[in-house]
Amino acid sequence: MKRLAADEAVAYLDMDTPLGGVRLAASDTALRGAWFLDQSDLPPASPAWRLQPGHAVLNQAQAELTQWFAGQRRAFEVALDPLGTAFQQSVWKALLDLPFGTTCSYGDLAFAIGKPRSVRAAAQAIGRNPISIFIPCHRVVGRDTSLTGFGGGLARKQALLAHEGHRYPGRGARVRRVPDGQAELPW
Repeated sequence: MKRLAADEAVAYLDMDTPLGGVRLAASDTALRGAWFLDQSDLPPASPAWRLQPGHAVLNQAQAELTQWFAGQRRAFEVALDPLGTAFQQSVWKALLDLPFGTTCSYGDLAFAIGKPRSVRAAAQAIGRNPISIFIPCHRVVGRDTSLTGFGGGLARKQALLAHEGHRYPGRGARVRRVPDGQAELPW
């Protein structure tokens, strides 16, 4: 599996969001990564990485993410180029097919990629998603609608889902969605 390496030449930009700082990383042509700055799988910026606030892809990604959080955008248009195995790519593509405001279970996602017995492998691929929010892994919940893991933490997952109209009354891993509409947003 190929992952974004700390010594790979990429441009990066750190930005503030209502849910905390996010690092965006890009090649010359596409977004390669988006992580919350306190995520355990955030690749460290190395000398090969260059802080580049004037980078076209980074500027587009930053503008689109700002618009998304402001409720002015529901889909992203920036080019994406996540690095991963063919199986991971198929899972991430299926995530991209989930429209704003929808959720699915891990089993639903495994079925969508034509591998209904690969629920655990699909969950692992979701956990390795290098482009958080843009590839909407936060839209995957438990079969019973319960909150499940998220690299940015369950509180952020709950806030992202609330932004898309899903109300969760608590922050525990087994809390279930309640069907009465838009929750209060934390920002």
